[in-house]
Amino acid sequence: MSHTPALAAMRTHLTRVPTDQTTPRTSTVKVPVYLHISADLLTPVSAYLQLVRGQTGPSFLFESVAGGEKIGRFSILGARPAKTLRVGDLNDGQSTDPLRVVEQELDTVVVVPVSGAHTVTGGAVGYIGYDCVRFFEPKTAPKTPLLDPLGIPDAIFMFCDTLVVFDHLYQRIQIVTHFNCPYTPANGTDASLNMSDVEIEAEYARATAEIDAVVKLLTHPQHPEASFLPFQKPITSLGSESVSNTGQAKYEGFVTKLKEYILSGDIIQAVPSQRVTKRTDLHPFNAYRKLRSINPSPYMFYMDLEQFQLVGASPEMLVKVQDRVVYTHPIAGTRKRGATQELDDALAQDLLSDLKERSEHVMLVDLGRNDVNRVCDPSTVNVDSLMHIERYSHVMHIVSHVSGVLRKDKTMFDAFRSIFPAGTVSGAPKIRAMQIIGELEGEKRGTYAGSVGYWSYSQNMDTSIAIRTMIFKDGHVHCQAGAGIVYDSVPLTEWEETVSKLMGNVKAVEDAEREQLALQQKA
Repeated sequence: MSHTPALAAMRTHLTRVPTDQTTPRTSTVKVPVYLHISADLLTPVSAYLQLVRGQTGPSFLFESVAGGEKIGRFSILGARPAKTLRVGDLNDGQSTDPLRVVEQELDTVVVVPVSGAHTVTGGAVGYIGYDCVRFFEPKTAPKTPLLDPLGIPDAIFMFCDTLVVFDHLYQRIQIVTHFNCPYTPANGTDASLNMSDVEIEAEYARATAEIDAVVKLLTHPQHPEASFLPFQKPITSLGSESVSNTGQAKYEGFVTKLKEYILSGDIIQAVPSQRVTKRTDLHPFNAYRKLRSINPSPYMFYMDLEQFQLVGASPEMLVKVQDRVVYTHPIAGTRKRGATQELDDALAQDLLSDLKERSEHVMLVDLGRNDVNRVCDPSTVNVDSLMHIERYSHVMHIVSHVSGVLRKDKTMFDAFRSIFPAGTVSGAPKIRAMQIIGELEGEKRGTYAGSVGYWSYSQNMDTSIAIRTMIFKDGHVHCQAGAGIVYDSVPLTEWEETVSKLMGNVKAVEDAEREQLALQQKA
């Protein structure tokens, strides 16, 4: 095994600083250094558990099932971030735009491209809560403070310099970290002027030692497999009640009130939500293990944020930026999967021919296209795919793909601000719908309808909508879901839709509790 690039090539790489990506704040040049090992005896789950064994601090695991039915090529995991930022924490008394915090951090760094390194070599990983929209659209700020029953920060970011990337196509793992070099703008493309040969050797030795330490954790675990499974305390919570923060009557009242707003011309659609809370003894990672098996999705994630954990299987991209191309994939329209291929095809055709579903979907595609158009060259904005079916384990959705090329004066952060939050979890027109939602719900949504993803050093970004997501905190699990309300919505039907969406996660928790209880009874 050899590290790439080799020490002998490092000074050459340091002379290739991409000055078109530097800012007045840039103070560090990072050169990715990586090593490949075989993945034939490891899975992302086992690797994550070995990586965090005996460690403290935040960590994460991102997995993907493309289109709901094919394993995504890459899984990414990380632990022991160089820095963790909590924005809008109840204890700090601050109110800060979380994207500005990330942007300022990443502005200090420029990455030198290295052939063979994964697209994501490091950067910010975390979540931005729905309520952060007030920083991007001040008109959505509530007139009176919203209740905050969850008590979590507006956003949390882990700044990770070392990542473990699974390549499922080639069955190999790339462990990637960074060689760090001070940067002086006066030196232009040549950062090597700031380091002596001795300093380069020492920094290279530090970077490769970091990689080798991770390799040792993954390939020579100090404990047998059973012992690095998360500690599971006795299960006493099976059968505990799931309690709604609205109840049926209040939620149906939301629907009735929103229909009045629609008839008066204030809005076309809005997405009110309810949250259920259940007591649980289940270790959050055991919930993730169950969720990934029964609801494989394009965006599956486990984030240990110390005071609480996020567990999710989101079907929907919020926004992605890759090489300055912006992508968003609106999802609207749902049917259950059929028991046979023939029935499945019939249900798909029924979904595509449903005029109500089609009209709602087209409205959200138009909203997505307008959001993309605000930050992209208008001539490049395109609906790449309109209303195709994507199938998942239990449901199918109508999905469309919209893309555009960022204007020269715009960044991935501008793209995020333009699209966040998705119309599929807020409504249309978006600002007025969010104002009404805040008035009706009266509570902060927290992570629900926000976003989970990464913002890389290389100015690429991939973010999901935080739906089908659970918060584990203080011995309870919280799940939230909404339904799109239009002029002819039936209150009972919309309530039942939210219950149906919630039950997927609640069932995952209950099934995992049963499994753990059975194991404990056998022991």
